[in-house]
Amino acid sequence: MSVPAQAVHTPSEDRDRRTAPGRLRPVRRKPVWALAVVLLAGAGGGALAAREGGAAGAGALVLSAPETIAALGLPWPEEGQSAVAVAKVGVLGVKGAQQPVPIASVTKVMTAYVVLRDHPLKDGEDGPVITVDAQAAAETAAVDESTAPVTAGQRLTQRKLLEVMLLPSANNVARLLARWDAGSEEAFVTRMNKEAARLRMTGTTYTGASGLEASTVSTAADQLKLAREAMNEPALRDTVALRDTALPGRSAPLRNTNKLLDLPGVVGLKTGSTTSAGGNLMWALEVPDGKDASGRRLVYGVVLGQRAGTTPADGLQAALERSGRLVDALRQKLPGILPALDGGRQEWS
Repeated sequence: MSVPAQAVHTPSEDRDRRTAPGRLRPVRRKPVWALAVVLLAGAGGGALAAREGGAAGAGALVLSAPETIAALGLPWPEEGQSAVAVAKVGVLGVKGAQQPVPIASVTKVMTAYVVLRDHPLKDGEDGPVITVDAQAAAETAAVDESTAPVTAGQRLTQRKLLEVMLLPSANNVARLLARWDAGSEEAFVTRMNKEAARLRMTGTTYTGASGLEASTVSTAADQLKLAREAMNEPALRDTVALRDTALPGRSAPLRNTNKLLDLPGVVGLKTGSTTSAGGNLMWALEVPDGKDASGRRLVYGVVLGQRAGTTPADGLQAALERSGRLVDALRQKLPGILPALDGGRQEWS
């Protein structure tokens, strides 16, 4: 499989800023998706499937059909860290040390998720009209980060701003949405970390809404939890499947940086790349259900830290190509073993 070469949205994400993280408040709500990472000790550094089990809310996982998973022979990236899960089954596997690392613009998935939890959009709704402020307009001129050409006083809907943030990965729009939602980016970061705590993303710290800061860190296993939550939000799910979006006042469309969408079955999610983070990709794939030929099953994947220390363009291309190999293998082999994986499954809450 070969992912087409792309014009990377930013020679510019190659800059790291540090912002004091928001104060994390204790959260007592039960997590929606409790995940634990189960690594296979042995040659090749493969990964085992895991399934939720144990006491309610405990987040414990037990191994599930490791011999069936091994038969997939997934082509895991040799560097960085990766994780894959399947709806109604659980964690299919992980690869690499699950240590917090910079995640670049993959951060914007949490930004969109928090905005939509605070301001939900129903099907067909565009949401409130938001006025672009002077700060977002001034940041358009930044040469060292990814931005979108918005102008002061321009009025755009919430849905349109989500598209402009997620598709071309506009940092200035991410910060604009944060200010609109919470009054300041700092207050919004507190909301991001609160959501991460609620989802038990224990290896994750957000320090900005855009992901430009190298101090925003997470793990592939943590971002896998967020991927499932994101795809349960209809407005977010619809947005990340778009190939492009129109911006009023601009003749050319803004393209989605996720070229994995060119592969059959891929329906999202989000790219991210800086020199320090390398290439990163959160993706979602639909495969035939196995038992029901007309049904579809979602597969979630995260690949982090590809070719870190090179350029954002090289890192992102590596993340796309290596994720593409995983997607190809899963699309070809997973439907045939889903019935075996589904046997005796425990549904997620």
